[in-house]
Amino acid sequence: MSEGTYQRLWDASHETLELVLEKEPSLLEPVPSRERQSFQYRISVLYLYYLGLLRRFNLAYDQMVQPQKRRLLRRLLDGVAGRVLELKDELVRVDLCETHCLDRVLQDLKLTPADLEVPIPKYFQLEQSSAMKARQQMLAEILNRLEPLVSQENIRGLTRTEALILVQSAERARQGRLRATFMREIRKEEERDRRIRENGRQKFSQDQGAIVIQKVWKGYLQRKRIEQDRRVEMEFIGMLPSPNQTARLNILSQAFMGEESRRTRQVEKEEEFQEAIGKTHESLTETEGPDMKERMKDQIRQWFIECHALTGRFPDYPDEASGGSYLIFADKTPEQVRLELEAQAQESRKKDQEKTKEKEKEKKEKKKKKTKEEKGKKEPEVMFKVLPSKSIPVINAGHEEYTSMWKSRYDNKHPSQNFDSETLREEKRKQVEMEIRAQVDELMRQELKNLRLAVDKEETRPLKSPKKKGGKKSGKKKKEKDLTPDRTVDSLYEELVVVGLIKKSVLVTLNDYIGDCLYLGSTLTLANKMPMPSLFDIRQNMALYGVLRLGSHDIHTMAPHVRSILLVGPPGMGKKMLVQAVCTETGANLFDLSPDNVMGKYPGKNGAQLLVHIVFKVARVLQPSVIWIGNTEKTFYKKIPKEERKLDPKRIKKDLMKATRQLSPGDRVMLIGTTERPQLAEMKGLCRFYERILFMPRPDYASRYVLWKRMIENQGMGVQLTPSLDISALARVSDGYTPGHILQSVQSVLTERRLLQLTKKPLVASEFVGHLARLNPVFREEEETLKEWFFKTPLGKKNMKFTKEQLEAEEARLAKEKKKKK
Repeated sequence: MSEGTYQRLWDASHETLELVLEKEPSLLEPVPSRERQSFQYRISVLYLYYLGLLRRFNLAYDQMVQPQKRRLLRRLLDGVAGRVLELKDELVRVDLCETHCLDRVLQDLKLTPADLEVPIPKYFQLEQSSAMKARQQMLAEILNRLEPLVSQENIRGLTRTEALILVQSAERARQGRLRATFMREIRKEEERDRRIRENGRQKFSQDQGAIVIQKVWKGYLQRKRIEQDRRVEMEFIGMLPSPNQTARLNILSQAFMGEESRRTRQVEKEEEFQEAIGKTHESLTETEGPDMKERMKDQIRQWFIECHALTGRFPDYPDEASGGSYLIFADKTPEQVRLELEAQAQESRKKDQEKTKEKEKEKKEKKKKKTKEEKGKKEPEVMFKVLPSKSIPVINAGHEEYTSMWKSRYDNKHPSQNFDSETLREEKRKQVEMEIRAQVDELMRQELKNLRLAVDKEETRPLKSPKKKGGKKSGKKKKEKDLTPDRTVDSLYEELVVVGLIKKSVLVTLNDYIGDCLYLGSTLTLANKMPMPSLFDIRQNMALYGVLRLGSHDIHTMAPHVRSILLVGPPGMGKKMLVQAVCTETGANLFDLSPDNVMGKYPGKNGAQLLVHIVFKVARVLQPSVIWIGNTEKTFYKKIPKEERKLDPKRIKKDLMKATRQLSPGDRVMLIGTTERPQLAEMKGLCRFYERILFMPRPDYASRYVLWKRMIENQGMGVQLTPSLDISALARVSDGYTPGHILQSVQSVLTERRLLQLTKKPLVASEFVGHLARLNPVFREEEETLKEWFFKTPLGKKNMKFTKEQLEAEEARLAKEKKKKK
């Protein structure tokens, strides 16, 4: 596509963004709990709008060439991604569930389920820093050095006679197979001749024979034509894949080449822009710098004189923390500056007096509340309100910059997508002015000191440092003591790789986790049935909680802080695959703190503390990082089994919880735990440690259908599915089986030999059923125990309580209607 296409996409996105920003203030108004559904609907609408904007900004940023526009797009992209994460947090707070049924909202907005997909910004992988790539190379080198040298086994050669015997036996077997097929054909011919002799041959005339042949041939042609028309119709409506895959692949390859060429142009234009930044800075410093310096000095001197004439003494020079001489240049007269300083002093006095009054009022109010509570008072109604956003100011600033600079600017001004020199000079002029201001401030402070000595004959008054307020201690966390001050991060990284605590993740994308969305979520909710999350919902939650937060530092600081995620589900659901997908999408390091992997490493009294310290130190420095804890129930055992007491699986629990609390916004470190048996763990400790718990039930019919289809196509290297393969039947038969079971059955059927036979012998559903029957499914009892555990978690308890209240309210309403009818 051309640059104009992406410019139009950008313009249309800002039109949508303007409408969305108009709806934002309404969410800040408190809403009573009885209007929960309407409030949830409004948040869902905004959530879907922001998802669409994220998708558009991602495409525009990935393909737009002009460097200054790309900088603005990057800020908007990060701001919109942060807002998506904030709205997701609000949906969880209102729905009391990690899964949201948005099918009704999709229908009202005329969107498709594909619009629910969370787009992952492409710059997460394309713009990985050189340090990250060097770290991956270093990991590969260390692992290659650690691999044991494979001893080359001496393969015993065959003697001449043994080789001849082997060839002769193979040849005899081949001839025997040919002879058997030949004799089988002879027997069939003899049997056919015998039947003809017994039944008697029917004699046809020449015309009758011609009519019979014509009937057969015309019937064959008509059936072939109808079958072809039916296939064309099915391909047109998308029910069958197109046979012309080569044309489709050619189109895709051309589009991919076009995208790559635009990315190379982006690099070229960025290099030109960086060179121009340096040159512009130098030219402005040389040409306009001296004039700026003299003008600032004259203004400051004039301010000194006017202040001395008004107050009889020279003013105090503002320090660097308050902005230096910027306060003087803020279009204010010296008298206004003096009055402001005096007003600030008076305000500080008033605040102190007000605080004392407020404390007295609070004491009185507390006494009143106690008396009211004793008398008895009704509980206040619960109110819903969206929390203040950190992303909205960023989005507003980006939208205002677009409207003021780029909205009314024509594209034909820069047809080659070069940078705008005028805009660049304006930006650099501000930067040069700030640099010169800092220099001028140093000079004028000294000049002010000299003026005071010469005119007022007084020493410079030291600026009073602000007094520290007593009372409550600030909520700052204590700095963690460095247990390895004399070690470099590279040496610690290599040590963790050698020990086996850092592992190389498998290259798996999040889209490889196949699954379809839940289409009847709202219908189930209206029927008072709690919908279970689909594989699509699990993938979306991992994209929101894991990938988007770890991929960008700016998004991580704006989004609600989430330190840890727990994946709960039966074996074969792809929990480890999701952990590896997060690492692949963000380029994160993978630390393995599973109890089985930690066993025997860093022994001793302080070994666990040192282990956790080194892991978190390296993870913080080499961000982003994922710390995976497989079989995490062992770390939080209620009661350690006898056979595992010697292993001490809980030895890193305390240090792990302490280190996790030290993570703050901006530390792109995520802890992801996986478990199949959460019932064995202590509920309070597990739920306190993991902030988000994602339950992974067995896949539903829609997900199983997509799993069978995609896995067969991927395993068969582009195998075209024929009508003889009933995927719907496979999806129904495989109820209770996990994606891992389906993958095993597909791999066992689609061997190399079977793939070669596909042209003559198409696939049939019964081939997969036999292999699937040998595997043990996830029984309902096992899944019910996991559900019961999940509903005992804090979020699960809130959800169960809310559904119970809804059922009671519905029963009360029905009872009233019955009384009225009577």
